[in-house]
Amino acid sequence: MLKDITIGQYFPGTSPMHKMDPRMKISLTFLYIIALFLAKNIAAVGFGAVFVIVCYWISKIPLNMIIKSLKPIVPIIIFTSVLNMFFVESGELLFEWKFIHIYRDGVIISILMSMRIICLIAGTGLLTYTTSPISLTDGIERLLGPLKKIKVPVHEIAMMMTIALRFIPTLIEETEKIMSAQKARGADLESGGIVDRAKALIPILIPLFISSFRRADELALAMECRCYHGGEGRTRMKVLKFTFVDFVALGLVVVFTAGIFGLNLALPTVF
Repeated sequence: MLKDITIGQYFPGTSPMHKMDPRMKISLTFLYIIALFLAKNIAAVGFGAVFVIVCYWISKIPLNMIIKSLKPIVPIIIFTSVLNMFFVESGELLFEWKFIHIYRDGVIISILMSMRIICLIAGTGLLTYTTSPISLTDGIERLLGPLKKIKVPVHEIAMMMTIALRFIPTLIEETEKIMSAQKARGADLESGGIVDRAKALIPILIPLFISSFRRADELALAMECRCYHGGEGRTRMKVLKFTFVDFVALGLVVVFTAGIFGLNLALPTVF
């Protein structure tokens, strides 16, 4: 399961998505998320799913990455679907057994919420798949630039967010090594009830915390040795500039958002 967590990973490439300005990618990702939340029927959310699949095809990221990134959140999707299916009591009654009542609107809302979660994970994952940590830091810092006027440490915030994303795969790899070492010593991590499994995690969490603090200390020491003093006075080898590809992408996302509104108006809404 840990190997299926792909958050924070970057896949180098030469596709138009990789060449886009990180500021535009971050902004369009937020616009895509807003459009998804404004979708009020299955057709609109389905349109969002088709859009993100096309984006993956353009970026040349394998579609199996979507499936791989969704595996860790399958329990959340199932829980959300079941919750909506059993507690929404409107529309035609489809199934009844003792205290269980399943209505047509409950099934539709369950499908809608599941599709929305899948599209959100896939859409936000595409941002990190096609943007290097350095570019992501520059993009976040430039977007938050106006906050510098009110003394907000923009550079430090952007750096911390990017370092957190960067070290997710590293911590996952470290966790797998610790689990393998504990299993080799005879630790039982899979059997027993919830309480037993929680207790079995203690020999994993303690070494993981120690390793994380050690890595953080080494990173801080390395930055200090390189005379790192924050964003003040720093220059960049690559200056961010908007290109024709960025404006084409902006136009496509605007058309996508307009399509969401059109489907909301043309078809019955669920909510």
